[in-house]
Amino acid sequence: MRGDLAAYVARRLAITLLTLFAVSILIFVVLEVMPGDAARLRVGPFATESQYLAMRQELGLDRPALIRYLSWLVNFITGNWGESWRLSVPILPLIGHALSNSALLAGTTFLFVVPISLLAGSVAAVYRGRFIDYAIVNIGLVGVALPEFLIGTFLIVSFSIWIPVLPSSSLIPDGTGFLASSRYLILPAASLALVLFGYISRMMRANTIDELRRAYVRSAILKGLPLHVVLIKHVFRNALLPSITVITNQVSWLVAGLVVIENLFNYPGVGKLLVAAALGHDLALLEVTVMLKATILMLTNLAGDLLYGLANPRLRLHSKVANNA
Repeated sequence: MRGDLAAYVARRLAITLLTLFAVSILIFVVLEVMPGDAARLRVGPFATESQYLAMRQELGLDRPALIRYLSWLVNFITGNWGESWRLSVPILPLIGHALSNSALLAGTTFLFVVPISLLAGSVAAVYRGRFIDYAIVNIGLVGVALPEFLIGTFLIVSFSIWIPVLPSSSLIPDGTGFLASSRYLILPAASLALVLFGYISRMMRANTIDELRRAYVRSAILKGLPLHVVLIKHVFRNALLPSITVITNQVSWLVAGLVVIENLFNYPGVGKLLVAAALGHDLALLEVTVMLKATILMLTNLAGDLLYGLANPRLRLHSKVANNA
């Protein structure tokens, strides 16, 4: 069994690395053909031709595209990310600070929404066809149907203008304490949480309904086991397994969704940094930021696959049979 698990992990890791390599090529090619000349933007419209050529040489834009790609890929892997062309500061600490802010927002959102969504989905399944079921399902549908920027805008209007109890901007002032700074996270976290709630709760509801229809549930109840014991010890645990993939996929969505929410709420995270780099044609910062987000997304999917494989031995057995066929 350990050998099967090691082969499964190695196979998933190899697929992830190959995908990241292909993504790195795509990112480099797409960003290289973006309109605008980074060297011309840095020296300004009134620079001489010699100053322009010197800036191209300084930025390494005079080298062949293949050499630039290989150099960039090696530097990205080794953490030698250079300097931002627009800000003239090292990229590594710049992204490190932004990434810590994004991780705080994403972690706060997940810590809040995952247990509530799983519990709500289970409750909706147990009380299927009743008012509480309809209420949970409809709240989830609203979260899934509306884009996150629209939800965020509605929350800003509601709780920053109509009922001014929360700040509309999440740019936390320097020196703000932990409890005071948490107020700045409520609206962006709530905007993300409502979307995540829709997906996770609906999947948990469907999985729980499937489990409740199985014969072992009827047998356990006929043997005299209380319903809450059957639900907690058997139904909930079995229904949670297929939800693992959905939860990890929502982490992937969160990586992309943060771009919209961080810019809407002026939150100093990776998403806001990415948009600023794109608008300023800061190619060095933009390439690293996009590749970093792609890496996080792929590693999150890999973690979800491995977690699901560890929790579901039948998946590894199926994979082994498929490889031997």
